[in-house]
Amino acid sequence: MMMEFLYFPEDKSLYIPAVISLLVFVIGAVLAMYFIKKASQKEEEKWKKKYDDLKD
Repeated sequence: MMMEFLYFPEDKSLYIPAVISLLVFVIGAVLAMYFIKKASQKEEEKWKKKYDDLKD
């Protein structure tokens, strides 16, 4: 009786839309991290080219 606010439907087909939306958001997050990492590596290369001569 303590967890009456939890709802687990008997019809398991109700989980399908939730799983689909979860997959969409997870794939979106992975793609976003990929593009952010790729852009970060480009910026690092630019920075290295610009300031590498100052190291000496």
